[in-house]
Amino acid sequence: MGTIIVAVAVGIWAYVLPREFYDHFPSLLGEWISQDGPFNEHLIRDHGAQYLALGAGSIAALFWRSQPLYRVLGIAWGSFGVLHFAYHATHLGHMTAQDAVAQLIVLAVAALLGIAIAIPERHGTSRN
Repeated sequence: MGTIIVAVAVGIWAYVLPREFYDHFPSLLGEWISQDGPFNEHLIRDHGAQYLALGAGSIAALFWRSQPLYRVLGIAWGSFGVLHFAYHATHLGHMTAQDAVAQLIVLAVAALLGIAIAIPERHGTSRN
């Protein structure tokens, strides 16, 4: 459910209000995007669309509950999360230490949650 909230909030904000997203994301934790290069409306809207697509898949999983769907969704969220983390972990020079640490923590948690969704549920232990 948390992934849906994040996906919808980030997706709508970036897609509908790309300049405000660029200038103020993530708001309470700082302003991370505007520190990393000039505004690009196309890039910000694409980022919003990507979050909305992941959110749509996450909402679908609430209705069509199945382990294969959860795994595919986890692979999508997890791969995005790991790649997103990797980019930001190697591009911290423009940020304050506080913003860099906060950003890496948020992105690491997001990547780990995505990976966790992909891990099959265990039904007890097997005996040999």
